[in-house]
Amino acid sequence: MRKILTRLGTAIAVVVVIAVVLDFGTTIFAEYRLARSVRTAAQLSWDPSVAILGFPFFSQALTQRYSEVEIKANDVEHAHVGKASLEATMHDIDLGESTWLIGPDARLPIGKLESRIIIDSRHLGGFMGISDLVVEAPSRDISDQGGTDRDRKDKPLTTESGISDSHGLIFTGTPTAAGFDKRVSVSVDLSVSGADHATLVLTPTRLLTGPGTAEQDVPADRVAAVLSAFKAELPDQRLPFGVAPTSQGARGSDVIIEGITEGVTVQLNGFRQS
Repeated sequence: MRKILTRLGTAIAVVVVIAVVLDFGTTIFAEYRLARSVRTAAQLSWDPSVAILGFPFFSQALTQRYSEVEIKANDVEHAHVGKASLEATMHDIDLGESTWLIGPDARLPIGKLESRIIIDSRHLGGFMGISDLVVEAPSRDISDQGGTDRDRKDKPLTTESGISDSHGLIFTGTPTAAGFDKRVSVSVDLSVSGADHATLVLTPTRLLTGPGTAEQDVPADRVAAVLSAFKAELPDQRLPFGVAPTSQGARGSDVIIEGITEGVTVQLNGFRQS
């Protein structure tokens, strides 16, 4: 009896391993096909990164509903900044109008959609004319020039997506356009404006000193010019699938514009808006 049970257990284990391997392999194939479909529909230069999340995959395919899909495309040619990264996270995707192998022309009803444009410091700095720009999330330990602490104890510094608050980002760089040749740190607020909600507005509010900054003072008669060098408006920043922005902030050294919406139907050609 013991030998029979052992053999039975081994057989079951083999079947489970084979099922997992088949499920994993089918997932990879479905992800590859979706990446090719997004590339074709959105006219990208290469396949984006695609992840179909949730296990097992077979049950999702059979019920024609994916629980979560992530699409990420890096270094996409983008208006004004040259290159940016595009991301979309889809939740509760209905495949009733498609198949488990999503084609370029598929219509996808989605329960919840998160959409992002990610601009790194180098490309944003190129647009602003600050070649050594570094962007960081807000900090509680930084003071205004002059030493006045800003109390942020009651303000959350990141959203659920890991994006910082839109106020008080730390921009550090050399504002040569202001005739100042030393690196300074400036507190910058982000917002979105325009009739199409597609213009990212950068509003400098004050110079910063202390740990985590350039620790560079600026003469009083130069402060206005230095702050002005960090002021900018970046138009034509339309999120994947045309989602309206709901938050702006930083993650790492990147500036991120994010929009979250629910109950929409999208087509893959809308992943790239500009």
